[in-house]
Amino acid sequence: MNDATLRLAIFLGLLALLIAAEYMVPQRARALPRTSRWRTNISVAFLNVVTLWIMGALLPVMAVGAALDAGAHGFGLLNHLSLPYAVEFMIALIALDFSIWAQHLITHKIPLLWRLHRVHHADRDMDVTTAVRFHPVEIALSMALKIGLIYALGPAALAVLTFEALLNGLAMFNHANIKLPPRVDAILRLFIVTPDMHLVHHSTDRAEHDSNYGFGLSIWDRLFGTYTARPRNGVRDMRIGLHWQDDRPSRLKWVLGLPFHKK
Repeated sequence: MNDATLRLAIFLGLLALLIAAEYMVPQRARALPRTSRWRTNISVAFLNVVTLWIMGALLPVMAVGAALDAGAHGFGLLNHLSLPYAVEFMIALIALDFSIWAQHLITHKIPLLWRLHRVHHADRDMDVTTAVRFHPVEIALSMALKIGLIYALGPAALAVLTFEALLNGLAMFNHANIKLPPRVDAILRLFIVTPDMHLVHHSTDRAEHDSNYGFGLSIWDRLFGTYTARPRNGVRDMRIGLHWQDDRPSRLKWVLGLPFHKK
């Protein structure tokens, strides 16, 4: 089984597991039917795969390839330090996770980037498919930024591959509409972002969605003062999405055109 097949198998297995959990122990009732939302979210995800495929055809390297190229040419900080491999590996994972946190925060602060990122926030419900609902232009910009960071950092290719797998898995987990036992949630969120923690970030309340930016480690929001433990109205009664929207986020054409809407 090659690398791409293995990653796809892990992705589909985790997706099936989380969908089953959403059916068995849902945290919130849905505002919209699954059918229309899933059709749109999966279509957006497919367009993102095509976008990355095109980028891969046009650029000499992508994320893992950039790590291999950086290692071969001695580019990046870690390629100039004599640290044990395990230490470099952990530094790379932590640095990459922080970069995703910082990038996410920036997309909320720069108006042009927010116009793209609000495609993700426009979902009226939050479930595992929300994790793959990003505008293709945002996906392309994110990948370009990641490639630049990899050349600057110089991580091992295995660290990049591991991080990509962890990021995808954790993003699906913390977007899933599942109810964890309170004690389990409390313990997990000391280390990683949980569904209830990330749910706050999707609130229509501006103060709440400008918090809890993490996808992986939960420490960054605590360190930088952007952590919100619970939504004001509780996880079951809070409103999700953009405060001005209606049911149009379930339409693919509207979703792709959202960055160009006036609001």
